[in-house]
Amino acid sequence: MPIPTIRPSRFYPLTIAALCALALYWPSASHAQDSSTSPDGLNPTSTTWRLTSETLKLPGGENMGMVAGDLLFDMNEHLRLGVGSYGAVRGERGGFITLGIAGELRQRLSPSWMSHAGLFVGAGGGRGGSSLAGGGLMLRGDVGLTYESAGYGNFGFGVSQVRFPSGVIHSTQPYVLYEYPFYSLLDRGWTTPAGSSGAEPGGMAARAQEFSVVARSYNIPSSVRREDGQPQHGSMQLLGAEWLSYLDERWFLKLEAEGAMGGQSNGYMQILAGAGYRLPLTRSTALKLHAAAGPAGGGGVDTGGGLLLDAGVSLQQNLTARTALELSLDDIRAPSGSFSARSVSLKLTHQFGLPGVSSSDFVPWSALDGFDAEHLRVRAVSQTYFKAAPQWRANHVDQSVSNLGVQLDYFVTPNWYLTGQGLAAYAGNAGAYMTGQVGAGTHWPLSERWFFEGEALVGAAGGGGLAVGGGLVGQVNAGLGYRLSKSLSLLATAGRINALRGDFKANVAGLALAYQFTGFGQR
Repeated sequence: MPIPTIRPSRFYPLTIAALCALALYWPSASHAQDSSTSPDGLNPTSTTWRLTSETLKLPGGENMGMVAGDLLFDMNEHLRLGVGSYGAVRGERGGFITLGIAGELRQRLSPSWMSHAGLFVGAGGGRGGSSLAGGGLMLRGDVGLTYESAGYGNFGFGVSQVRFPSGVIHSTQPYVLYEYPFYSLLDRGWTTPAGSSGAEPGGMAARAQEFSVVARSYNIPSSVRREDGQPQHGSMQLLGAEWLSYLDERWFLKLEAEGAMGGQSNGYMQILAGAGYRLPLTRSTALKLHAAAGPAGGGGVDTGGGLLLDAGVSLQQNLTARTALELSLDDIRAPSGSFSARSVSLKLTHQFGLPGVSSSDFVPWSALDGFDAEHLRVRAVSQTYFKAAPQWRANHVDQSVSNLGVQLDYFVTPNWYLTGQGLAAYAGNAGAYMTGQVGAGTHWPLSERWFFEGEALVGAAGGGGLAVGGGLVGQVNAGLGYRLSKSLSLLATAGRINALRGDFKANVAGLALAYQFTGFGQR
């Protein structure tokens, strides 16, 4: 039975109003950001992890419970910008996940209360495919209030409207949120502090962090069934990344995202957040206990409403002072679906420290003598796939597929960088297609403003009817960029993406707005 269309809601102007407000406010936000540093040091940037919960109303009386995670940076006292992801955890749409860019205007009403109006522009989809999400473009506008508690984070509520313009989702609903505010030490553009002398840390402590590239293998019991009732394939291989941030010497918070690259479940994706405890066994060996939860599904995997639970134990062995290998054994369960698995993971980990900033107080360069300036870049990316093989997708074979996402680059040297990207379809009747890839690239200036880049990536992809086989894909890009300012660049790219075990082949044209910034890592 086809899903009926629904009439536009009178709350849709929330989205348009939020978009216009952010566009008008951008010039003043940029000016405030430029004035936050000085030759003597810089001001920490207010940063927020935000968790949101709401229930969308779908056609036919169906409900879909969604959770969202956002990372937002204060551009000034009124504007935040960042990235986020929404995923289904209740209902019947496990695997419905979107990625995108978020912005928010804020106005203080009292010492403890703030009003806010936000906008999320993203892409994705999941169970229900193009009949539900259309091409995959998601617009979400919201208004609400936030209460800032002393030492316990911020609590809020409001009303949001979610619309998939080329699909049938158009829902207005209440939401609740929790925010964890903290401070980051970042400088616009790529800079090397003049006061960095190579001395030991000048009074500023470092907070331990770990970043890992993760390869997982799921061993799935024969009793597990797919969404269509057929037996689930007995194994699945996944590729992804994990970030750990330590609260003290032993307790940590974690965030990970992985997608299927083998096992007949291409399109499966999971985004998990949790916590754990690290117990040192020797100077170079440690045992970790961890638990996490989050949205997961796609690829026909029966995760029910989408909530996935993960608990496990890991053995970590340092290879060098900053590099470690980790073997993890986990138990995976979807409480509202039949999916469960035993997981074996291998992680290659980079260990580092970030400045332990706990307030907005000005930080002189001399306090960062024990830290290296790290050149970073984040790109808001649009990539369009064009047919390069007859059977590259299951339907609409002559139609291109457009994707929206974010790419993060870490420059190891001025000419070489490591990169990772997450993209999801927003046009081309491929709603639910997603890809996550990691790789390396090269950057070469051609003049004061023009530069050339090339990069190669590998990762997982699937969904939307694209013929990616088990899900493993590789991509190469070459691009020409123009530097607009110290911190902003435009980059046009052309490339190729192929499934390593499937018929999917596409030529790629991309356009990105890149923001260059400097972070600080412990020596």
